[in-house]
Amino acid sequence: MKSIKTFVAVIALAATFGSFAATSVSATGTTLESTEAKIAAQAQQAGASDYKITSAYTGNRVHMTAELLK
Repeated sequence: MKSIKTFVAVIALAATFGSFAATSVSATGTTLESTEAKIAAQAQQAGASDYKITSAYTGNRVHMTAELLK
């Protein structure tokens, strides 16, 4: 019985933390600054409290991905 209660508690906590899962967004631009500004605008539009840039690639253009934090 104790293991069932522990299992239920773990599932409840996982569901709680799962609701705070980050959403991924990406943007492409000509400079790092303009691309990050696009990411910031997407974060604001989505109602995110903050964002974390997870990757940035520069070649002829800049491609950036970020996780939006709720």
